[in-house]
Parts: sequence; C-alpha cells; structure tokens
Amino acid sequence: MRLDHHRVVITAAGRDFGRTLALRLAELGAEVFLSARTLAAAERVRDEISDRGRVHAFACDLTDAASIRDFASRVASHTDRVDVLINNGARYLEGPALQSASDADVVDTVASGATGTILVTKSFLPLLLNSEKPDVITMVSACGTAGHQRSDAHDAFYAAKSAQAGFTEILSRRLRPQGVRVISLYPPDFDNADPLAEEWETAPRGAKDALTAQSLVECILFAVTQPRDCFIKSFHFEQV
Repeated sequence: MRLDHHRVVITAAGRDFGRTLALRLAELGAEVFLSARTLAAAERVRDEISDRGRVHAFACDLTDAASIRDFASRVASHTDRVDVLINNGARYLEGPALQSASDADVVDTVASGATGTILVTKSFLPLLLNSEKPDVITMVSACGTAGHQRSDAHDAFYAAKSAQAGFTEILSRRLRPQGVRVISLYPPDFDNADPLAEEWETAPRGAKDALTAQSLVECILFAVTQPRDCFIKSFHFEQV
C-alpha cells in the first residue's frame, strides 16, 4: 500500500499517534504536511522524517480559529491540493469526576477536539475538492460511541468525541456527492509503539492483545487506497 502520489495533512503530529502517522505515511511515499501546537514540536518530527520522505512542518493551535486558517493558508502556498486530511488532534482529559477539571481545561478539551476538527475540515475543504481522491480521516474514539462507559476520560473528552462523531456523520452524507469520502475511526485505548524502534516490528498483535497503532495505520491505508466506489465510512473495534 504505497502513497507515492498522495499529499496528506495531519494535525497534532508533534507526538504520540500523530507522530506515528507522519513517520509511517512519509515512509510510504506520501508528501506530509504536519502540524503541532508549537512550531518547535512540528519541526522535531519533520527532522526525524526528513531523510525518509517529503515533509513540511507548521504550527497550528486547534483552539484558535486564526491559527487554523493560517495553517491552511501556509499549506496552500506549497500545494494546490490535499488528498487526505487526517483530523488527529484532540486533547485528552482524564478524570471521571466532573469537578476534577478546571474550566480552562474543559474549554481547551472541547475546543481542540470538537471546534478544531470542524474548523480544520472547513479550512482545508477547498484544497480537498481540488483532489481527484479526497479523503477526510477523523480519529474519533470509542468514547464517541453512544453508550460507551469503559474509559476513565473526563466528561469533556466524551463530549468532544461525541461532537466529532456527529460532525463526521452528517459531513459524510453531505460531501459524498462531491466525491469526498469521510472516514472515522473509533478505537479504544491502544498501544502506540515508536515506529523508529525495534518494538514496532515485534509488538504482540494476537487476539488477546490490545489494539496497536500498527493496526490503526493499516486500517487508514486500506481505506484510502480503495477504489473510489468503495466507501468505508467507519472502523469500530472490540475492546479487549
């Protein structure tokens, strides 16, 4: 599954699964436009990738509409199209007690996950519509699934993920006639091995093991490399 002719935007790629996506997709030939809240964080990942593929680094604060618009504008100065937008950014907030988080933490969590996803998609839609193979991938979470109760995430995180789920559901219907596939992933907690470490190849992936970042990357690759008549709307995962 090569991505040699794909131009991919990834939000929140300065660490964790966003970094994993950036590293792996660049290795598979994609030209990657990655963002992180700070430019320094984005550039650290860019420097890890620079000898492995084509990559550009940008700052983007998903809680700031002006920052999101600036990110999209800067990407547009490098390319006339985006083939894949990966909405990976969303702040995690832990704590099952509503009172355990400050008001500022609640605002930041909901803004980055819900409002940020909407505004990033809105800002990049013109570039996506210039592509012959536009896909919007959103990393939601099992917390965005109705009735899910197994996470110790804060209520605000549940709210942000539920908002992402509702947004992608209606967006899928409304963008499909324009040829845009909207694909959502709903993973539970998963193991994210370092793609540059030996453990990436040796991580256990049996039926009784936790879901891995490797499998999530492979789901994304499978979805975006299908013919355009194959529209995989979402991936849901059983939790071990």
